[in-house]
Amino acid sequence: MIELVIDQRRRDLGGFEVGRVLPYARRRMVGPFVFFDHMGPAAFAAGLPRSVDVRPHPHIGLSTITYLFEGEIMHRDSVGSVQPIRAGEVNWMTAGRGITHSERFERARLQGDTLHGIQSWVALPEADEEAEPAFSHYAMEDQPAFQQGGATARLVAGTIFGRTAKAKTHSPMFYLHWALPTGSTAELPADYPERAVYVAAGAVEAAGETYGAGKMLIFAPGGAVGLRAVAPSIVMALGGEPLGERFVEWNFVASSRERIEQAKADWRAGRMKLPDHDNQEFIPLPAEAG
Repeated sequence: MIELVIDQRRRDLGGFEVGRVLPYARRRMVGPFVFFDHMGPAAFAAGLPRSVDVRPHPHIGLSTITYLFEGEIMHRDSVGSVQPIRAGEVNWMTAGRGITHSERFERARLQGDTLHGIQSWVALPEADEEAEPAFSHYAMEDQPAFQQGGATARLVAGTIFGRTAKAKTHSPMFYLHWALPTGSTAELPADYPERAVYVAAGAVEAAGETYGAGKMLIFAPGGAVGLRAVAPSIVMALGGEPLGERFVEWNFVASSRERIEQAKADWRAGRMKLPDHDNQEFIPLPAEAG
């Protein structure tokens, strides 16, 4: 049973568009997923201005997952990571007590590129909110891949279908990429109390209705859920065990408002270390978050 359908809300980031899905007024989280943005699809010409880059900025209390269908983003962070993020790879950054990073479109600037992907945030359990910051990168071949009903499934993170991905997670969850040719089917088991799918491209049929790109379907607990592709489709399935209420402000996630206020004060005062290899500029705390 479909409990809720969320439409992406498109917004221009000054060079490309993203579709914000989570948080949503009627549904703040799905399992530990507290933020879900659909980036692109966008085409960049060579000579892309640096203003499109995402300058160094901070996070606390979460893990970020950048997963691309097309394109490349250069990641640099305050634990010393310098990693190009390419299509099909898993890039898992745990902020914990605090991390800063930048995301730059260097390949696009040199030769032109396309961008299409998902950036999501997973809230950390209270016991891990102040964990040491870390970054892990996993190649496409590191991810469990399997066939299901004519669809190809790739497990990005967590555990489902008796398989576990390599990315270190902090609470029970799953994150799955389905590539569905027209007419293929996929089934999401009732393993977790909170489950959703997001149609990133194409269209799928579920519970007798058709849903196109930009729709997130939130399912009620219990019972397997079936999908059928009515066009070549890309679908992300996500969910897990709920963690309880989280406060989200700007790039900060925490189980208390006081911790977010501390993070804002730390960033305003320059107490959070900038990326080792990208420390000449940063994004100031927005006025509305001050």
